Amino acid sequence: MDEIVLAEPRGFCAGVDRAIEIVERALAKFGRPIYVRHEIVHNTYVVNDLRNKGAIFIEELDEVPPGATLVFSAHGVSKAVQEEAERRGFRIFDATCPLVTKVHVEVAKLAKEGYEFLMIGHKGHPEVEGTMGQLSEGIHLVEDEADVAGVQPRQTEKLAVVTQTTLSVDDAAGIQQAIRARFPNVREPKQQDICYATQNRQDAVKILAPQVDVVIVVGSPTSSNSNRLRELATKLGTPGHMVDNAGELRPEWFEGKSRVGLTAGASAPDILVQQVIERLRELGAVAVRRMDGLAETVKFPLPKGLKMDGNDTVDHLR
Repeated sequence: MDEIVLAEPRGFCAGVDRAIEIVERALAKFGRPIYVRHEIVHNTYVVNDLRNKGAIFIEELDEVPPGATLVFSAHGVSKAVQEEAERRGFRIFDATCPLVTKVHVEVAKLAKEGYEFLMIGHKGHPEVEGTMGQLSEGIHLVEDEADVAGVQPRQTEKLAVVTQTTLSVDDAAGIQQAIRARFPNVREPKQQDICYATQNRQDAVKILAPQVDVVIVVGSPTSSNSNRLRELATKLGTPGHMVDNAGELRPEWFEGKSRVGLTAGASAPDILVQQVIERLRELGAVAVRRMDGLAETVKFPLPKGLKMDGNDTVDHLR
């Protein structure tokens, strides 16, 4: 193995950075425990790190004691969860990624105008549950082109499409095309819902994969955008493997391979990438080269009520 080629950009996006910082600031300001509904982001290392600092991850609101501080995860929640949390009187901080919130706002606005929706996404993913849960009816999930053929909205004059933000850009485009063919008057988002970071990491893998013999994606099994990166590399003809940490690397993946491509999903911290690089060096990698790529400068503001007194910093996981 001669060389590791690092994809650019890779790793944390602005929405993940913000979500982790919300939990860390809440812990610093209000003390432990802080309750978080669902994994704050889909990464084992991040979740365990925050758990060690005093975060308790729950799925049901009845697991949260009265008067506690509750954080909604970056994936967003349904209206029902939001309303129940407010009714129970928790101190709530919403770490929903602003790009997911944008989709929620669009759904609420168009629903008032009488629209029904087709949502392109993966069944059971918390982001999909949150977006579909913005309405009590009139939103239909389509996971693939076969679903498009079978979906039965009540009317087609006012039909709009929304998308899970972490999908494969190419797969979503194919499903969108099938929707357009069946429902020619469908309303599409002004800007596509797939987030800038998902798009950028997929674009980087499209450049990376043809240059290398194998692609390693650092990401947890539950991470949608990480899974899409591995699938994309494989689709482009380069074997792709996803690892949660350096301990999952298997030496046989690199036998006879001279160049290894390395990227990370939007919820994977850089420390894991560095550990993978160290392990690849142990397995024989000689050099590390960083690919030219887009520099991401997006930053999202924190919710009110989390400004620190005096020293405005916390020990933030990068």
